[in-house]
Amino acid sequence: MARLVILFLLCGVSIWGQQDQTDNFPPAEHPIEVAVSKIEGQLKLDGKLDEADWAKASVTDDFFRTEPRQGGPVKYKTEVRFLYDDKNLYVGAFCKDSVGIKGIRLQDLRRDFNWGENDLFGIALDPQNLKQYAQGFQTTPYGNQRDFQNFNGNSFDTGWNTLWRVRTQRTAQGYTVEMAIPFKSLRYNLPESGNTIELGFTLVRYARRDVEVSTFPAIPQSFTPYRMTYAAKLTGIEAPPPSTNIRVEPYALYQYDENKTGNQLTDKLNDPKVGVDAKWAINPKTVLDLTLNTDFAQADVDLAVNNLERFNIFFPERRQFFLENSGIWAGGLQRSIRPFFSRRIGLQGEFNAIPAPIDVGARFTQRTEKSALAGLFVRQRETDNSAGANFGVFRYLKNYGRENNIGLMVTHRLDDSYADLGIEGNNNTTITLDGQIRPSSQWDIQYLLSTSIDELTGETGFAGRIFVGNDSNKYYYGWVTEYTDANYNPRMGFVRQNNVIRHNPGGYYIWRPKNIDWIRRWDPGVFADYNHDATDPTQFQQASLYIFPVFTWFKDNSFLEVSTSPTWQNINFNFAPLGIEIENGRYDYIRYTLRYYTDLSKKISGALRYNFGDFYNGNRNTITASVRFAPVPNTSLTLDYEHNDINNVGLLSENLETDLYTANLRLALNPRVQLSTFYQYNSFNQQGRWNVRFSWEYMPLSFIYLVFNDTQTDIFDPVQQSTQFISKITLLKQF
Repeated sequence: MARLVILFLLCGVSIWGQQDQTDNFPPAEHPIEVAVSKIEGQLKLDGKLDEADWAKASVTDDFFRTEPRQGGPVKYKTEVRFLYDDKNLYVGAFCKDSVGIKGIRLQDLRRDFNWGENDLFGIALDPQNLKQYAQGFQTTPYGNQRDFQNFNGNSFDTGWNTLWRVRTQRTAQGYTVEMAIPFKSLRYNLPESGNTIELGFTLVRYARRDVEVSTFPAIPQSFTPYRMTYAAKLTGIEAPPPSTNIRVEPYALYQYDENKTGNQLTDKLNDPKVGVDAKWAINPKTVLDLTLNTDFAQADVDLAVNNLERFNIFFPERRQFFLENSGIWAGGLQRSIRPFFSRRIGLQGEFNAIPAPIDVGARFTQRTEKSALAGLFVRQRETDNSAGANFGVFRYLKNYGRENNIGLMVTHRLDDSYADLGIEGNNNTTITLDGQIRPSSQWDIQYLLSTSIDELTGETGFAGRIFVGNDSNKYYYGWVTEYTDANYNPRMGFVRQNNVIRHNPGGYYIWRPKNIDWIRRWDPGVFADYNHDATDPTQFQQASLYIFPVFTWFKDNSFLEVSTSPTWQNINFNFAPLGIEIENGRYDYIRYTLRYYTDLSKKISGALRYNFGDFYNGNRNTITASVRFAPVPNTSLTLDYEHNDINNVGLLSENLETDLYTANLRLALNPRVQLSTFYQYNSFNQQGRWNVRFSWEYMPLSFIYLVFNDTQTDIFDPVQQSTQFISKITLLKQF
């Protein structure tokens, strides 16, 4: 039945797509070229663009509208100019807005802000003209920075931070942007003769008030603005020859920890600490990163989650050393099968355990037009609760054709013996083959085949994944099949579930009504999810349909979803979500979802989700609500609440209510001085957590941090409490 529904939907989608001519278009045969002028006078980076050199520079203003409708006149005009000197590439932009400062939409002043909630202007650069890689530099009208790496137009590495500066000015006619991007941050290739280079680039402007996205050059709306096969070229830049390019970032830290059981102090730590990170650009293609006595005190904390499903929860990486260049590793685009997942490094035990110190780490990355080569080594220190361990990753990726690649990755984890804890040494290795094929701009095929070899258990396991998808302006459809056998054990990786074969086909139609102004986009569709054993493919595990006839964005980008999820479960293992034991057997039930969020760019915004219906042999109602108050960009208060009401579920027909409260207050003097306060309380385990973090970027990418963490768990008797205070200073110097 599910396959018939999907076939009907996709046939309809194909017919609709054939009737409309405003679909994807190929890149230009010859990229647009924009000449860049060299500075003759003095340039002050203040965002004003009032120097004579800016007045003489040629203007790029032929932007192409991608949202809310592809093509047609651009309402929010943008004028961009380029300059350079012996050290920097300069980008100057005048982002016009008829109501000026009153029209600005901005939620906060943090670095690496979210796309979609703020006005922004940005440039993506392909310094080596690889067509599959981009460095993104974006800013808001208030000058907060967002930088990232992008791979193949769809995989983001937002943990990448590089040296660059930006200043902005807000006026009655709009806002101006002035960026200075050092050539040392770009790692370009010089030609065989001379020093004149060309840089691939794309530009993007997002005017949030009317949800208008415009790009230069023209890029179809079904792709991101970082699809570098469509890039234009900056020409005539006489770049300096490559020189010593070393970035050193030492730090000093003081940490105080104490643990209490009731009023009794059980453990106390006073720990001064020093370390250093270093980056050496050996040449434009090759970078070596080193870290010694690594520390991640400033990393964001994980949010608490109450898991009611049968699958492992994926917690994303938040530590910058591991985030940078993470897009190069196999499996990095998805959350089901990852042969390498850096969250397994630096922990005493498994996910979300107590941190373990990292003595030293090194990463090597070499990227050319034809291939990429990367390696990672980390030494994790022995602690009172865990053995020391060595982690190593090797990666080779070969590019071929226009946007195709094939890769090999090997991971190896070597755990030391630890006689005091009765831990034996162990070797764990994975070997992975993966790749991407794009037969045309909107077709995407991704594949992965991996094997794991574990010395301690003597087991060899296998996993694989294939994805085929078609993404156009009018529809999406695709199919994913994943295989993970019972013995696949990547001890440096992550798997959603073992002993499973999962099929996930589906699609949706994209309707942008021309005569209904208040609807921007409507995406009705259906996805099926079918899981069965890998050891015995006839043994059914779980299946569900996700049917969403109402999946609608309105003119102001507010959103409404009405969906239903028929579900079939076969519980043939010990399963007790949140401690409720589910009796073995077959279960069929239907759940429904109503979801709405307002215009998230406004000073007061909110979201509400109500999920209700049967749940195994009983029922469950879940309410999730959120409200954000951001009266000015310097202040933002967010309150989140989740309530689960479970009735007559499980072997004992149990009832359970859980409440999860979260509050986050962000205060900023400017984009470089910020205070973030986070509190979360989970009634299920009666645990409350505080995280308070002050940061001051006193020089570019040099920070002072003050961090306070406090966790109190009331479910124990006596109460357990852990308190931590950290002060840290970093200094970045580039030579």
